[in-house]
Amino acid sequence: MLTISQPLIDAMVAHARSDHPDEACGIIAGPDGSDVPQRFVAMINAERSPTFYRFDSGEQLRLWREMDRNDEEPVVIYHSHTATEAYPSRTDISYASEPNAHYVLISTRDADAAEIRSYRIIDGIVTEEPIEITTEE
Repeated sequence: MLTISQPLIDAMVAHARSDHPDEACGIIAGPDGSDVPQRFVAMINAERSPTFYRFDSGEQLRLWREMDRNDEEPVVIYHSHTATEAYPSRTDISYASEPNAHYVLISTRDADAAEIRSYRIIDGIVTEEPIEITTEE
């Protein structure tokens, strides 16, 4: 189960809406081994595409080094789907490389309501998980 605060959900949705019609992407870091998402980091979709995302390699390297220095890890890796449901594509599954991360997808296909779902993706196996939204930051 992903336990996450409403402000972090709001930040992911706002980023997804602002980058629409292109896919948005980013991470939420938290203390190593805690499974607690805390620090929101919107990233650049290097593909600038409505159907695919890829972290900018330089930005990703800097961020992963920063997380290492801060004893953090990517607790949530998120991206948006602009015209489809919030379910991982074959490409999303093949690129999932953080076994401890929650992969959150936000569908922005409906302008009035964002569909948000969370998955664990380990060795190509996708398992949807419930999301518990808290009011704490």
